[in-house]
Amino acid sequence: MNVTKQIDLIRRVDQLVRLQATGTPDELACKLEISKSKLYRIINMMKDFNAPIEYNPTLETFLYKKEVRFSFGFYASHHQHVTAGIA
Repeated sequence: MNVTKQIDLIRRVDQLVRLQATGTPDELACKLEISKSKLYRIINMMKDFNAPIEYNPTLETFLYKKEVRFSFGFYASHHQHVTAGIA
């Protein structure tokens, strides 16, 4: 699986976790159209990036233990850039 697909899966898992709509691990793997073992590789990768993710069997969903935000990519700087003019 390439990096872009992994990031896309992390974003999708993150969204479902925020909505508390992952369902069981089997249901989540089915929603994402991946195997359960691949799902756990993605979750472990998220944990490697410090995602405080855990499964709550009572609610049957994955949750974040504290509020976090996933962000990956390049973003414009908030610094003002000086453009050189031609005299």
